[in-house]
Amino acid sequence: MNRCSYKTLLLLLPLLVLIISCSGKDKNPVKPKQTKYKYDPPSTEPLDPFVQNQLLAKSINLSTLEAESEAAWGRMLDEEYFQLIKDIGFTAIRLPVRWSTHMMDTAPFTVDEAWLQRVEWAVNQALSRDLAIIVNSHHFDGIFDEPDTYREKFLASWETIAEYFKNYPDELFFEILNEPNANLTPAKWNILLKDALAIIRKTNPGRTVIIGPTNWNGYDALPGLDLPEDDQNIIVTFHYYLPFNFTHQGAGDWVDGANEWLGTKWIGSINERNMVDSHLDFAVRWAQQHNRPLFLGEFGSYYRADNNSRLVWTSYIARSAEDRSISWGYWEFHSGFGVYDPDSKKWNDYLIYALLEKKLE
Repeated sequence: MNRCSYKTLLLLLPLLVLIISCSGKDKNPVKPKQTKYKYDPPSTEPLDPFVQNQLLAKSINLSTLEAESEAAWGRMLDEEYFQLIKDIGFTAIRLPVRWSTHMMDTAPFTVDEAWLQRVEWAVNQALSRDLAIIVNSHHFDGIFDEPDTYREKFLASWETIAEYFKNYPDELFFEILNEPNANLTPAKWNILLKDALAIIRKTNPGRTVIIGPTNWNGYDALPGLDLPEDDQNIIVTFHYYLPFNFTHQGAGDWVDGANEWLGTKWIGSINERNMVDSHLDFAVRWAQQHNRPLFLGEFGSYYRADNNSRLVWTSYIARSAEDRSISWGYWEFHSGFGVYDPDSKKWNDYLIYALLEKKLE
C-alpha cells in the first residue's frame, strides 16, 4: 500500500465505521410495541368516568380467554367475531382473561409472553374497529380462597398488565377483578383493590378503571365497597342474574340443583318487574351518593330457558339499565348464554332484538 492510499484509508475510516454501525442497526431494529395499529396516546390526566362509561353503553362479553387455556372449552377467538360484533351494533367488548394459569406461581410471577401477545391481539382487533374494550382478571381463584397467600401474585399480574398496555388509548379499560367472593371479604377486598389501583396508576395515570363489590359483584354488596376518594376515574360494576332459578335453569354442570328449575318462566309481571326495578334503584341510589357511574358488566340467561322468557327478561333488564344511565355488558357472545352460534354462523335473532332493538332479516 502506498502512502496516498494509506492516507485515503485513514480519512475514510470514520465513514466506514458509521456505515457498518448503521447497517447493524438496520438488521436489528428496535420495534415499537404497536407496528400495525396507530392509536391516539392515552391521557395522562384523569378522564371523566361518566363520559367514558358511555363507550360501554351496549357491550358484549367475549369469554374465550377465561378458560384455563384458550382452546380448553372447544372455542378459539376468531377475527371475524370482532367485525360481527361491530356490525351488529355493540359498542364495546368485555374481555374476561384468566391470567393466573399463565404466570409463574413464585416470584417474580412472570406472565407468559405469548399469552400477553394473544390478549394484545384481541385488544387490537377491538380498538381497530372502534370498539372499546375491557381487559379484566377472571377466575383468579386463588385470591378468593387464600387472599393472603395469593396477594403478591395477583398484584404482580397487574403490574405486568399495566406496564404492557400503558401506551394504549383511552378506549382500553382495566377491570381489576371479576366477582370477588368467598374468603376475599369486603375488608380484604377494599385493601387489595386500592393496592392494585395504585400499581395501575404508576404507569396508567389517566386510564379508566372498573371495580365491583364482593358477593360475586352483587348489587346488594355495593354498600361494602370502599373506593379511594382521591381517584374519581373509576366506573363501578355489578352483575345481575336474578331470579337465579330462571337465569341458570338447566345449568346443572356447574350449578347444584339447576336441572330442577327447568321450566321456570319470566313473563314480565308487575311483581317480576318491581323486583328488578327495586334492585337497580338500590344500585343507582348508592352510585348517586358516591358520584360513581355504573356498568352492569354481566347479565344473561342460560339457553335452556324458553325463548319468550329469555326475550322478555333480557329486554327488560337492558331497557331498565339504559333508563337509569347504566351501561351494560351482556353475558355472553357464543356459548351457553350466547347471542351468536359459531357453528351455524347465525345470530340469535330474539336476543339481538331484546338487546339492540334490531330485527334481523
